[in-house]
Amino acid sequence: MISLYRPGTGVLHRMPAGVKLAALATCALALSLVPLGVAGTAATLIAASALHPLSGLPLATLLEAWWRLRWLVVVLGGALWLFTSPAQAMTSTGRVVTLLLLASVVTATTRTGAILDVLTRALAPLRRLGVDPGPVALTVSLTIAMVPVVAGFADQVRDAQRARGARLGPRAALPLLVLTMRHADDVGDAIVARGIAR
Repeated sequence: MISLYRPGTGVLHRMPAGVKLAALATCALALSLVPLGVAGTAATLIAASALHPLSGLPLATLLEAWWRLRWLVVVLGGALWLFTSPAQAMTSTGRVVTLLLLASVVTATTRTGAILDVLTRALAPLRRLGVDPGPVALTVSLTIAMVPVVAGFADQVRDAQRARGARLGPRAALPLLVLTMRHADDVGDAIVARGIAR
């Protein structure tokens, strides 16, 4: 399974996975409901960014997280800037980026197996409805892990096109899709080889 975990001995590394996931869910709810304004949004972005080095993670982890989010900031922020207002664009985009930065800290300080165990326990009530929580938890974990992987593939495609002098456009979707599907096949083969699924 793909792992975004970075070994360390910081406070967040030692904190139980369930506590971190609950805190992340609480932050997501708060960011959705509490009106922040531009100043409040800036404060949450600074706090989420500061959490990376305070957690004992290398500065490169924070820089990688921001680098992966650059196109989200440009596209989402630009669209909201055009269709709503500058203040709304900054606050809405800031909320999303803050949440993704927090999720980055959680995944970097928590082993994938621990996240999978917590999700499996949290989804246990679904057994009453005939749903096996194991595969559902595995799907959620893989989805979380695939976000930065696909972002990395997009960077590879853009770099390759720039190296050939090609213009970036809709055609970039095809090699990105091929890389993503090939990676998905490799992950599926690895899961089957470990006897996790058939």
